[in-house]
Amino acid sequence: MSSTTTRILGLDPGLRRTGWGIIESDGVRLSYVASGVITSDGGDELAYRLAELYQGILSVIAAHKPAEAAVEETFVNENPRSTLKLGQARGMALLAPAMKGLSVAEYTPNLIKKSVVGAGHAEKHQVQAMIGFLLPRAKFESADEADALAIAICHASHRASRALAARVSRESAR
Repeated sequence: MSSTTTRILGLDPGLRRTGWGIIESDGVRLSYVASGVITSDGGDELAYRLAELYQGILSVIAAHKPAEAAVEETFVNENPRSTLKLGQARGMALLAPAMKGLSVAEYTPNLIKKSVVGAGHAEKHQVQAMIGFLLPRAKFESADEADALAIAICHASHRASRALAARVSRESAR
């Protein structure tokens, strides 16, 4: 890994299955590192399921040492109870990398699709096909992994503009 290469963790949060994907970005070049899914036991109480997700994410961070993380923003579905549970799983996906000192970005599903495919309302199969094109060595077994890789790709393409915006904001606050 060169000094200009950044390792990025993408997280697609879910209470049952949280997808994760690690890529390296060196300017416009992207390379696949690893991906997988963290699961929680549906028979456990909510607090223990959240703890499983949190510990699983910490394990991924320890094993792959990303420098930055990106998480998909929650969409609100028709079932408020499901939305609340998804929000709690998302909280673990935000907390774990933050507790390890990583910068954490959040992206909407439409921006992720637009960044990867070029269209904000792309279908899952289009996103997966584009991931295969952008990361030819990627081996993902599930939609959760593919989504996490898409989130990491989105962050790779937006991280420079986010850093510039943060710098400008800090300077104008002085």
